[in-house]
Amino acid sequence: MGEGERAGMSARYLTPPVPGAGDAWGAEAAAEGRRGTQLIVCAGEVAAPDRVADLLGMERGGRVVERRRIMYLDDIPCELTDTYYPLAIAAGTELSGTAKIRGGAVRLLADLGHVGVRAEEQVVARMPSGTEQAALALDACVPVLELTRRTLNADDRPIQADVMVMSPRGQKLRYEIGIG
Repeated sequence: MGEGERAGMSARYLTPPVPGAGDAWGAEAAAEGRRGTQLIVCAGEVAAPDRVADLLGMERGGRVVERRRIMYLDDIPCELTDTYYPLAIAAGTELSGTAKIRGGAVRLLADLGHVGVRAEEQVVARMPSGTEQAALALDACVPVLELTRRTLNADDRPIQADVMVMSPRGQKLRYEIGIG
């Protein structure tokens, strides 16, 4: 990787960390000698946006738990992450609150009996909205990467949907694909 680049590996967001470990984002940044932090902007029950309802295999307009975060790498905003969970999984849990979750959401989901074993992702480049441009401190005419992820359990049921808008600065997505 070039200087200042970071490689995102989605598989890290499926495997619950060992007890006592931090969240996947912080661990990923630390593995690269960097500091990854996050600000939870809001959390709670909302009507699912149409595309999220489709990802979660639910009726459009249905209710979900949403967690909206700004991710920072070395104190610089690099990603806006909106995560959605079915109510049957997240209602009344720490996922519906704005406090940081010890061990991260993946650990909490596993503790609740919901382990992701497969993820489907789509990445597109597009121009940011004015709000996204300001939140990520982007210059005019700089595009963003939008990664949409659906996480499924062993029964092929969706347990989580993420919509991430990333600054292109130093971004490098890395995928490992196995067959069999």
